[in-house]
Parts: sequence; C-alpha cells; structure tokens
Amino acid sequence: MAGKFHLKKAKDGQFHFNLLAGNGEIILTSELYKAKDSALNGIESVRKNVARDGAFEAKDGSGGKPYFVLKASNGQVVGQSQMYASATSRDAGIQSVISSAPGAALVDES
Repeated sequence: MAGKFHLKKAKDGQFHFNLLAGNGEIILTSELYKAKDSALNGIESVRKNVARDGAFEAKDGSGGKPYFVLKASNGQVVGQSQMYASATSRDAGIQSVISSAPGAALVDES
C-alpha cells in the first residue's frame, strides 16, 4: 500500500498534515498553517525536498530519544518525525519518508 498525505483542520481553524507510510503509521507531521494553501505548499515542499542532500537532520530529543526533521532548502522545518526507540529505527523512518512522499496521494480531511 502506498503512502498518503492526510490534510486536516485543527480545532483552532489552522491546517496541518501527516504523511502516513503504506502500513498506516504516521512518519512525518507538519507544523500548523493558517491557510489551507500554505499547508498544500508544505506537502509539495516535502515531496520536493526528500530527494535533496542534507534535507534530513537527525536529532536527539528529551531523554536521548532519536527523531528527525525535514528541512526545505531555505532551512525551514517542513516536518518532524515521532520519537524513536533507536537511531536505527529513526534512520528507517527517514528512508520510509523518502520512499513514500513523492508518490503519496492526498487525502483532504479538512
């Protein structure tokens, strides 16, 4: 099963999206956007930037749990992963985003 972008509207009226892997797990979450068009541009930015060298930044969160962020070419974060149990799992998450995002369908739930 292919990946999907799920576009949603938050309770405060802002928009955000999740990228789901083929197994339905959330592998990337966006920031909040004030306008739907901005969220759609964020999805396109993810699709474009996954193939760019240096787009992913591996990080360690509180308690040393690994996660990653995806950055646009201007350095702005366009998505963040969940916290992972290990660096190996985080790296597999990055690979999942790289393989899922370019052809992922858009499911508009806003």
